[in-house]
Amino acid sequence: MTLADCDRVAEIRIRGWQSAYRGLMPRSYLDGLSVAEDAERRRGHLAQADGSVVNLVAEDTGGEVVGWACHGPYRDGEVVTAHAELYAIYVHPEHLGQGAGQALLAESVARCAAAGHGRLLLWVLKENGRARRFYERAGFEADGAEEPFEVDGVVVPEVRYARALPR
Repeated sequence: MTLADCDRVAEIRIRGWQSAYRGLMPRSYLDGLSVAEDAERRRGHLAQADGSVVNLVAEDTGGEVVGWACHGPYRDGEVVTAHAELYAIYVHPEHLGQGAGQALLAESVARCAAAGHGRLLLWVLKENGRARRFYERAGFEADGAEEPFEVDGVVVPEVRYARALPR
């Protein structure tokens, strides 16, 4: 991912939230998400990057960015662990089911394994059945950890998934 990708990545992330989380989060929150504000945050993150967080994009055959993934060290509170975490993976709703998500996930898994991490963890909304099936098909399993995620005063529980990485 480059600075030039930030606007498109922000659009993918916001449209992804609005599509995937409709009915799972307050509509007022989803409708209030701003692509411009998210793009500015992405630019800030990239400008301050120290290399520990990896941002990947997937492009279609015409070179248009259609998906984005981000991974880095897993943090347990403020403590960085030896594991890796998939922080985000989104595909533009118009491109779902075309392999971009699988490619992004496979690349994140490969890079985390190459970096020597033993496990890759991620958090997913408990009620997001589509995402949970996606991760389960890729070899991830819910490990029993759950955390509340609060959005506009509504608690939306998340579950943690984990996958052992090849050595």
